This record gives sequence, C-alpha cells and structure tokens, in this order.
Amino acid sequence: MSRRVLITAGASGLGRAMAEAFAAQGARVWVADVDGAALETCPAGWGRSRVDVTDEAAMAAMFHRIRAEWGGLDVLCANAGIAGPTAPVEEVSLQDWRACIAVNLDGAFLAARYAAPMMKAQGAGAMILTSSTAGLYGYPGRAPYAAAKWAVIGLMKTLAMELGPSGVRVNAICPGAVEGPRMEGVLRPEAAAKGMTRDQVYRGYASGTSMGRFVEARDVAAMAVFLASDAARLVSGQVIAVDGHTVNPDPKP
Repeated sequence: MSRRVLITAGASGLGRAMAEAFAAQGARVWVADVDGAALETCPAGWGRSRVDVTDEAAMAAMFHRIRAEWGGLDVLCANAGIAGPTAPVEEVSLQDWRACIAVNLDGAFLAARYAAPMMKAQGAGAMILTSSTAGLYGYPGRAPYAAAKWAVIGLMKTLAMELGPSGVRVNAICPGAVEGPRMEGVLRPEAAAKGMTRDQVYRGYASGTSMGRFVEARDVAAMAVFLASDAARLVSGQVIAVDGHTVNPDPKP
C-alpha cells in the first residue's frame, strides 16, 4: 500500500518540493497550507487543506478528515515556518517574537500531537520536523527564528523517545540557505540591517559552507523521502543538516 503523507506548508517552497518528491515515489499526498492561492496550483489528486498551523481547532479538523478519508497516516512532514524579524534583540517586539515561535514551534507541536495517536494505533510511522541550521548555531539578528528552530530539535528528540516504543520514528532536517523566495525575504532585510548589499549577504551565506553554495529545495526533499523510507527504518532521533556543510554560521562577504 502506498504511503500516506501529510506535509504542512506543502503548497510552495520546500514543502511543495517534498510533496512532489513523495508523489513521484507513488505516495498519497495531502498538503496543508495557509495560502489558498498556492493550494489551488497543487495537482488535483492531492488532498488539500487551507489551514493555519497555529489554529488548534483547524488542525484537529484536518486530522479528523485525514482519518476519515485515509484511515491513518504514515508520514508527517511538519514543515511550516516563517523567517520572523531580522533585527538586534532589543528591536524585536514581543508580538513578532511570539508570531515566529507560534508558526515554527507550536505548528510542529500541533501536527505531532494529532498525528501521534494515528501512528501509535497502527504501530508504525515517521515524523520529519523541519528545523534549520539556525537550530544548530546562533545567528545574530535572528533570535526568534533560531530559538524556535533549536526548540524544534528538542521537541523531535523527545518525540523520538516517546513514540519509538510504538514503532514511530522521528527525525529533524536542518536545511541551510535554500535558493528561493523565502531566503530572499531574509537576505534583503539582513543586508539593510548590516549596511550591506543583498549580493554581499548572499555571498556571505554561500561562503559559510565548505561547498560554497546554497542548497536547493529538491536536496531537502530527497532527504525527507529517505527518512520516511524503509532504508531508514532504524534512523530516529537524528538531526540531519542538508546545508553544504556549514563551517561558519555568521560569515562576512
């Protein structure tokens, strides 16, 4: 039977790449996203839910639909996230801090909370939480995002311990700088905050890796497919970076 896969923030960016990669392997795909217009561009055969991952009632309703239509869930990719503000900590408002934590951490928690009973009942499953290299290193000017992504790793480690006896594996992927619109939304504010050009900041991120380049969404998607596969049947509780090997998390151009 083909795997049943839910991807939050699955209508664009990293999530869309994951959805397409799983679909190419023959999986049944369900994408959740707050962006209704992006959802409309998804293939007709995919399950789709317009949902805010911080809205518990909406998340509960979506999982109820999945249970009713699919009877269970084999793979959860808790991928929803926002970049949050780029500013020194003293300039970060509590409102912006909470918004960043809510999407990146609360969203992962709620997805895991509602996926866990289905996976435990069937005695198998895989959860893949999207963290970040910001969850491995401090990033000046990115306090809310880094704090949330570090917390995602702590959540993953705990879930792996809780759910392992039920046959459920939990891992975290830490993408580095990924080519695309979301990273562009980081580069320009960071350039403005540091008095640099966008291209200078871009080169700084790239030069901070031993491979000297950004990663592509397909690289992260391939890791998600692997972690959900039988080839990774004893891989759990792991933090895996897909980043070209970060050697300096705060490089200068």
